[in-house]
Amino acid sequence: MESSVSPERAKMILDMLTSGGAMSDINTPLALRLIPLAIELEDNELAQKLLAHAAEVAANEVESGWTKFESLKHTNASVDAFYQLAVESEKITEAQKLAAAVLHHVSLLQLAGDQLDEAKASASRSLRIREKIEDSNGIVYGLAVLEAIAKKQQDSDSAIALGTRRVEILMRDNDEDGQIEAMSDLAHSQATIGHFDSARDLYTESLEIAKRLGDLSGQLVAYWGLADLCEINEDYESAMIHLSDCLHAFLQQNLPTPAQVRVRINALADIQANPEAKK
Repeated sequence: MESSVSPERAKMILDMLTSGGAMSDINTPLALRLIPLAIELEDNELAQKLLAHAAEVAANEVESGWTKFESLKHTNASVDAFYQLAVESEKITEAQKLAAAVLHHVSLLQLAGDQLDEAKASASRSLRIREKIEDSNGIVYGLAVLEAIAKKQQDSDSAIALGTRRVEILMRDNDEDGQIEAMSDLAHSQATIGHFDSARDLYTESLEIAKRLGDLSGQLVAYWGLADLCEINEDYESAMIHLSDCLHAFLQQNLPTPAQVRVRINALADIQANPEAKK
């Protein structure tokens, strides 16, 4: 649910669309879009009703496939069950987006289970489908997963190549929200192989966008990365400045500063007070 929609407003919308006999007018795509909203409001009973309704009114095989996908997620089905749905979806005309989405989900499950080779194969297969149908958003999601897998496999060259392509697509599409995370991810990969100047530029650009959009989580990641680079060069004063700026960003929004930021600031203060402590 978007932050601009309050829980009260969201509940009102759900009640309006589903109370009484109103649900009979809801088609499968709308029912599936409402399910995450019901879950976020902790109305699991309504989520189940919406899922059952989506299955009942599905107009074709594609809509039935999307409903089955949602059902499998609700029941925490096995990887094999999702994979079978992906295979079935690839045989259905106009179901390429569904097949790609299911394979993407499979890759995430495999990644969580540390099955890196299997996750790479599933994510690559999903990406090929998305490239074929020119699904720009899907391509970005696929590249992000493959980049994460490459990092886990300590394949820095692949991670940088994938991350660079991801950033380029997001810049082409003027997707600044996506650029924040993608640039920080790429900066981390660049820093891993000692490309500190490139990493600093990427973190700085990510930070500027995050500030402009008021994205505090993006600012936290960028400030943290910049502080890392400063500490690598034993520039503890600059690291302290970055972390202090991060602290102030949260204070300005009347939000609690993440504990790890305060802990790190205190540790840097100790190093500055006792230079021998860093040795």
